[in-house]
Amino acid sequence: MTVVVGYLAGKGGASALHLAVGAARSLNTSLAVATVVPRPWLNPSPARVDAEYAEYAAQLAASSAEQARQHIAALDDRLDVSFHKFAHRSVSGGLLEAVVELDAEVLVLGSAADGQLGQVVAGSTADRLLHSCPVPLAISPRGYRRPKSAGLARITCAFPGSPDTVAVVRQVTDLSRRLHTPMRVVTFAVRGRNMYPPTVGLHAEDAILQEWAKQAQQALIRLKDDTVVGDDVDLQLATGNDWREALDGIDWLEGEILAIGTTPGGAVARVFLGSHGSKILRHSPVPVLVLPG
Repeated sequence: MTVVVGYLAGKGGASALHLAVGAARSLNTSLAVATVVPRPWLNPSPARVDAEYAEYAAQLAASSAEQARQHIAALDDRLDVSFHKFAHRSVSGGLLEAVVELDAEVLVLGSAADGQLGQVVAGSTADRLLHSCPVPLAISPRGYRRPKSAGLARITCAFPGSPDTVAVVRQVTDLSRRLHTPMRVVTFAVRGRNMYPPTVGLHAEDAILQEWAKQAQQALIRLKDDTVVGDDVDLQLATGNDWREALDGIDWLEGEILAIGTTPGGAVARVFLGSHGSKILRHSPVPVLVLPG
């Protein structure tokens, strides 16, 4: 198995490559760079437009591979790296082909270029893959650079507190043990907007939030009582008036990742991000690893 990273010259910068190199090193595996190019027309054109289009696609793949090769060599010249071209009508479809053909353990993408630096921004390709990818999907914040310190500093698992999401904690527990990496479990409690009319007052919102936080804390403690996580795992509850405040209210280490996931309906395991997971992803200050259900 390998780490697959989607890369196209001139799109999204090098942040995905930085994250992919770190992931390959942490997993002690190889790295495959996948470039998706437009699929040529099936019917030959008398004006040789199809040949010119195919030549353009080949040049695009070659320049993307060369740029990626230079970036990766500067980050880690000992890494086992391969380069692959996939022709498809959509980038997301081509990357799904790459996941299957290359036997990917994880797929890495960068953030869209229109977001703020340091923010995880899911573009149209990532958005489609968040609902269809059969393997974990890692997304780097815009402008992300691989930490100078080697290895993964910590894995934080976002835990909603519901029984059906305990499986996500188990997945992250297995991963942290495999990588010999410290683990933290955090439940985010956020005050809803306009929960009650002004006549009720903010004290009612505070009471609801405190009660919810109490239940969340009990769910966190049960993770240790039920031996889902070990005694060395840090359990935290983060509250805030909004998602940004809640995520900013806890400490984050250089070289940390945030793991989130849900359990979708149906028999097929795939990534399917719920509304809370989407909000956490958008406000995460560190790379996000989205796990299939």
